[in-house]
Amino acid sequence: MQQSQTRHTILFVEDESADIELARLAAMVCRPECDIHVVVNADAAFDYLMIATPEQLPLIVLLDLKLPKLDGLAVLRRLRLHPVTRDIPVLVFSTEFTYADVLMSYQVGANSFVARPRDAMQFTDFFSHQLDYWQTSKRYHGTRP
Repeated sequence: MQQSQTRHTILFVEDESADIELARLAAMVCRPECDIHVVVNADAAFDYLMIATPEQLPLIVLLDLKLPKLDGLAVLRRLRLHPVTRDIPVLVFSTEFTYADVLMSYQVGANSFVARPRDAMQFTDFFSHQLDYWQTSKRYHGTRP
């Protein structure tokens, strides 16, 4: 079977440098065909998404629930309201969260809520499984899920 040369972008909205490095390491190890575009706050995420060409739009958005200034739920609300971003899968994650955080994330439009992976191996597994799922879903549906 021939390997696809398609590159995928993952938008990682995260303000913790250690978690950013974990994501970059996970991408290098398990998905070298993926480009991780890291932004550290909501404004930078919206700036990137609004100027991205259709080919540059991310396969998925990994969104930290606990961002400075505008939290992850507010970012998610805004993504779901905009026609360019409303169908991009968004995975919300956090180290500390309550049942209400999870429930509200789904009510606002998260495709998934996950506990933040704690180490490089867990992050690599998480990253690999999520990309497998969303790439398969995109191929099956022919468009974004």
